[in-house]
Amino acid sequence: MELPYTPDEFFGIFAEYNRIFWPVVGALWLVTAGAVVATWRSPARCSRALTHLLGFLWAWNAVAYHAFLFTRINPAAWLFSALFAVQALLLFRAGARQQAEYFMARGPMHVAGVGLVGYALAYPFISVALGHDYPAAPTFGVPCPTAILTIGVLLTMGPGGSGRESFALAPAVIPAVWGFIGGSAAVLLTVTADYALLGAGMLMTAVLIVRVMRATRARG
Repeated sequence: MELPYTPDEFFGIFAEYNRIFWPVVGALWLVTAGAVVATWRSPARCSRALTHLLGFLWAWNAVAYHAFLFTRINPAAWLFSALFAVQALLLFRAGARQQAEYFMARGPMHVAGVGLVGYALAYPFISVALGHDYPAAPTFGVPCPTAILTIGVLLTMGPGGSGRESFALAPAVIPAVWGFIGGSAAVLLTVTADYALLGAGMLMTAVLIVRVMRATRARG
């Protein structure tokens, strides 16, 4: 696949993002880590707030990363910006209506979800450890760790412990799609940290297919 930009241009966008927004990046990481811990300790009280925070992260990506920066080297970033804005609206809507609670699922999905959440929070450090020199390294508040975090959180969803029956379909579609779009950077641009995103996208897609099949059988 031929990309409309070079690897140097791609990583240059991250360098500019980190130089311009470094106070916001640090604040977003701290707030997100705090929200995850708070929700882990009290799912009933804090899950709604975490959903709204996820919505803000997707909106932040739509404007600060895609529209403001990535459009300079990739015209498709306008489409990505719109996609991320739609996802933000879906999450804000889910937060307004949400009855389910995070970190209440059990079994393999819970383990996978918690693992992805932890990976998303560690993503900036993993990125640097894998050879990307700061500031030209993907850190926090950019699309890939945001999608990993969202997929991880959604996999742990459940009202009173029943995660699979309450899985939110609509807010999961765009993160699954981005798992393949953003995850392609792992292969095409040697962003090794994004192999986890590719795997998360595959897992979310499989879960969505199972959810839709079960819902179709239940209606039939």
